[in-house]
Amino acid sequence: MAEALNSLYKAELTRLDGPWEGHHDGERATAAWAHWLNTDRLDSMLGYRTPAEVKTAFNASIRNQALAA
Repeated sequence: MAEALNSLYKAELTRLDGPWEGHHDGERATAAWAHWLNTDRLDSMLGYRTPAEVKTAFNASIRNQALAA
């Protein structure tokens, strides 16, 4: 799974947007890419939802189970 993420990172960020002037530019681009990946990019393995949506739904289900118990 880590290799797939690294491949995605290289294809979607470093090959398209790099190289950068310095490591700070690369760090900023990486942070922006990670935010986009988790909050905006739809994932087919998650039912075409974002990881943030899946996490929110999971947390809500845990809270609902705790309230029902």
